[in-house]
Amino acid sequence: MVDVYTSFIENERQKELFEKAVRLAEQAKKHAPQSDRDARFSVEVLKELKKEHYFSLPLPEKLGGEDLSLYEFLLLQERLAVGDGSVALSVGWHLGILMELRDEKLWEEEKFKQISEEISKHQVVMNRAASEPATGSPTRGGKPETNAKKDGDGYVLNGRKTFTSMADALDYFIVTASIEAEDQVGWFLIHKDTPGLTVDHTWDTLGMRGTASDDLILNNVHVNADNLVELAGKKKSQPKGWLLHIPACYLGIAIAARNDAIAFAKDFQPNSLDHPISEVPHIQQKIGEMEMKLMHARTFMYAVAEKWDRAPERRNELEAELAVVKTVATNAANEVVDLAMRIAGGRGLSKTYPFEKYCRDVRAGLHNPPMDDAVLGMLAKRATK
Repeated sequence: MVDVYTSFIENERQKELFEKAVRLAEQAKKHAPQSDRDARFSVEVLKELKKEHYFSLPLPEKLGGEDLSLYEFLLLQERLAVGDGSVALSVGWHLGILMELRDEKLWEEEKFKQISEEISKHQVVMNRAASEPATGSPTRGGKPETNAKKDGDGYVLNGRKTFTSMADALDYFIVTASIEAEDQVGWFLIHKDTPGLTVDHTWDTLGMRGTASDDLILNNVHVNADNLVELAGKKKSQPKGWLLHIPACYLGIAIAARNDAIAFAKDFQPNSLDHPISEVPHIQQKIGEMEMKLMHARTFMYAVAEKWDRAPERRNELEAELAVVKTVATNAANEVVDLAMRIAGGRGLSKTYPFEKYCRDVRAGLHNPPMDDAVLGMLAKRATK
């Protein structure tokens, strides 16, 4: 079978990082069935990720990290997703947020150093908690109903957050809230042990069950004033290159489906044939289509990541390309998994094989931001200015 990975590894450092992802993907794959059944993020996989110092990779070297580039980030995440897409998507939020904080300097320097030290020494994990039942995706612009009320030298927060990936495994939550009497939206850094903070285990979905994206409940959660780490609109919004971890994850799922479909086709020989089905013309056509779709989407994704890394001063020009990569890649990933299912035939529906899980998981990519309609609308407006 052709190695679909090595063509995008360009140097020794990338090779070493990639091998880390290979080791972790093996662990993730081993625990994926149970995580999928239980809709829980695997405690065992979390330990392996921490052992490999995965959570500190984006930190600047002076703060104990590897100063991960976007290109390297995608290599890691795509390969990790071959083992289990739920693990890759979940940890991708933490790594991506760190890259955003590092590059855009959204927090006060001392606060960033403080959290960086905890991540470097103890591999603590964090994620943003922004989605809510009434607002849907934060990318649609809804104002959070979670509120923060001034209380002495701090704030009291009340509300419910949805889609909080790895909720039970997180050490810190970065929570959006509308600040009462100030007409502002702020981001609050809140430790998991803060009184009034609980997780409601609501996650019962078709796919990506292992992300354990449960609801976060805030019931009179008191935080100090310095826990308000960001104010919306204080800094000019920039394109989010790190969000390419989303297409990288779903392409990883598609690669896993491709690999298993080819292995199945080479091995399966019904008694009506004197050769395996890999030699049947319509199966060869489907394999060829998978190869073409993956080649197209992956080349596009890594090319945009390379542009992002090579010319930081021109990143503001890449907003459209970043959005289109997500749309192209997640749709291609769904198409590749569908082809894999067609190659496997009825066996693809059986839980004895991994195809049905790929089918369920890859579908979720269509519902991660930015949505197809938003991307197409943006392109149309640009074209008709």
